[in-house]
Amino acid sequence: MKVGFIGAGKAGCSLGKYFSVKADAKDLLVTGYYSLIEEEARWAALFTDSKCFSTLEDLIKASDTIIFSTPDGAIKNVWNSINKDCLQDKIVCHLSGSLSSDVFSEIETYGACAISIHPLFAFSDKESAYQQLNDVCFTLEGNREAVSVWQSVLQRLGNESIEISKDVKPAYHAAASIVSNHVIAVLNAGYKMLEKCGFSEAEARRYTANLVRYNVEHVIEDGCVTALTGPIERGDVDTVKKHLRVLDDSYNNLYCVCGENLLELAKEKNPMRDYEMMESIFEDR
Repeated sequence: MKVGFIGAGKAGCSLGKYFSVKADAKDLLVTGYYSLIEEEARWAALFTDSKCFSTLEDLIKASDTIIFSTPDGAIKNVWNSINKDCLQDKIVCHLSGSLSSDVFSEIETYGACAISIHPLFAFSDKESAYQQLNDVCFTLEGNREAVSVWQSVLQRLGNESIEISKDVKPAYHAAASIVSNHVIAVLNAGYKMLEKCGFSEAEARRYTANLVRYNVEHVIEDGCVTALTGPIERGDVDTVKKHLRVLDDSYNNLYCVCGENLLELAKEKNPMRDYEMMESIFEDR
């Protein structure tokens, strides 16, 4: 499998490096990169021991799979700009979590097939993120034959993959954003509140590290229902009321949105407990 990348951002460089590190034993070759910013393509090619292509057509001809590793908003424009005559028997894919393979419109008429490949991972940089990809799961969507090919490729690399429908891509990406980016927002809210209580920003992070870490590890190991603790789960109505009285509007809203979700988990964990008074707190807000 010869893989070429259009775009040389964090995801494209990291995946290319990951593929190249494992290439010898896995029948996988990174052909190289094309980018409108040639300097970035040259850096990526050097980083992955591959080639910097001067034209899109040359990269496509040299590759079996062409991966669009551009920003989501550029995928359609790049697709519309390429010469489709050299796409026969190629697999064309992108790395967007929210877009489906349908963005490659009328691809079948050119003798090619389309998929989307999305790693469930947040790429923090170009140079080291590839080292963390060994245990990452990838979602695949699109042409069944192409999905099967890439399932085999990823399996040989040691990665698990899950096939999803194009119809759920937006919901899937929203879910991934919640468990990744939105968790950061919740943590930030807690840190800011602790700063108002006299903690420094560094102290807020350091002294709650075990609280955060052990809760997340408990959820991952045993599930949300089993891991649930706190005043909402206990049915401690007075404590929750005190919390809401001291929070400003933005934090109050965040507390209630999360609280309503926690209440549903609490009911599942403790089906015999009466949560009627707790329900009324969130209903009356």
